[in-house]
Amino acid sequence: MARMHARRKGKSGSKRPMLAKNPEWVPLEKDDVEEEVVKLGAQGRSSAEIGLVLRDQYAVPNVRLATGKTVTQILRAKGTKFEMPEDLGNMMRRAVTLQSHLKANPRDLSNRRGLQLLESRIRRLARYYQEEGVLPAAWDYAVKLQELAAK
Repeated sequence: MARMHARRKGKSGSKRPMLAKNPEWVPLEKDDVEEEVVKLGAQGRSSAEIGLVLRDQYAVPNVRLATGKTVTQILRAKGTKFEMPEDLGNMMRRAVTLQSHLKANPRDLSNRRGLQLLESRIRRLARYYQEEGVLPAAWDYAVKLQELAAK
């Protein structure tokens, strides 16, 4: 399949091996993994950081295989509230840094184009989350971007 914003096909990346169950060599049980996820989430870490810490420090290769739930599902079940999905927030932070770069470097046309492509991805993802009910229907990208830029 072709790339969305380019007229070329991409190279496939590495794939995680297909595993149906948790490997026997994982030292933590299901309850221990969930407890560590909650503890790391209380420290303010993102779900990607939680997965990396569990992989590198606790030898848990895949939280979903170990518990049957994703990191985000575990955090939601324990009562953690998310303002917006993590992927959307990461893209918006990247857009803020690109905008500040373009204020200092107004003739940087390749980054201006990159910002346009990034903003189109943000709008498309936000529309999907609004349709799914994750974001409210009145959610506006421009308003949230101004709030992020003010921080």
